[in-house]
Amino acid sequence: MSVSEKRYDLEDRTAAFARRVRSIIKRIPPTAGNTEDGKQLLRSSGSIGANYIEANESLGRKDFLMHVKICRKEAKETGYWLSLLDLPENEGIKAEQALLVKESVELTRIFGAIVRKCEN
Repeated sequence: MSVSEKRYDLEDRTAAFARRVRSIIKRIPPTAGNTEDGKQLLRSSGSIGANYIEANESLGRKDFLMHVKICRKEAKETGYWLSLLDLPENEGIKAEQALLVKESVELTRIFGAIVRKCEN
């Protein structure tokens, strides 16, 4: 698939993001902090896509906007939990963490742009 054919469907993108987060959670060392942060990370990463689906099935503009704002909030929160993970330097897990943090920032910006467009 070429760059011009790349799909930007947010439902697919948020689902893929949540799956990647779940993959890294399976590989983190089982410390007390990682266990608790991992639980929060699991919830917030899945909530992004779930709320986007809700937004697409909204009952009106206000409902849509509320769910997109939640998406933005959850994407930002996911980045926070990702940054708190205590990860080993090996296995490329730090690189994956950095990519996931970058994606959470991009999703935050995308949902922020949707909010700004809807509020104008």
